[in-house]
Amino acid sequence: MQIEQIEINLIKEYENNVKIHTDEQIEQIIMSIQKYGNNDPIAIDENNTIIEGHGRFLALKRLGYNTIPVIKLGHLTDEQKREYILIHNKLTMNTGFDMEKLEKELDEIETDLSLYGFEQFEEFFEELDEELEELEDEPTDETVKLTIKLSRTEYEAVVNKLETINNDHRLALLELLGGE
Repeated sequence: MQIEQIEINLIKEYENNVKIHTDEQIEQIIMSIQKYGNNDPIAIDENNTIIEGHGRFLALKRLGYNTIPVIKLGHLTDEQKREYILIHNKLTMNTGFDMEKLEKELDEIETDLSLYGFEQFEEFFEELDEELEELEDEPTDETVKLTIKLSRTEYEAVVNKLETINNDHRLALLELLGGE
């Protein structure tokens, strides 16, 4: 794999890119590039069409870069390109975080990572702690039915947090969440 520098105006976005890049996300990428550098080349095909890296491309364009690092993936067929574009984006979404380790890392890092979307985890942990404290403070024999919608990452956070509460509440919450 060889990294090349190419003029940004020669690069074309893939017209059927399914990944959504909001202004907020592009701004987060810009902040990351400004603080840590542009450390990830954009993958393009032999026609200079982006295969992966649309968000970074948009951020670099906004930052006024004239040339950017790319890797050319000229070995892929047209069908493989289309497949890889989808697979590359999906693979990054197939797992969540180890919530216990994430919570520890967020506690130990001094930089405000909420600018990059991590505030949702901090708020989620705080709300979950409050809910679990209420459950432990007010034991009851009554069954309460509660319907909540959680992302996979939030679900994993709840399951991890259940390890810290007593067995009766853990079983009730796992049953509520559809777990074992």
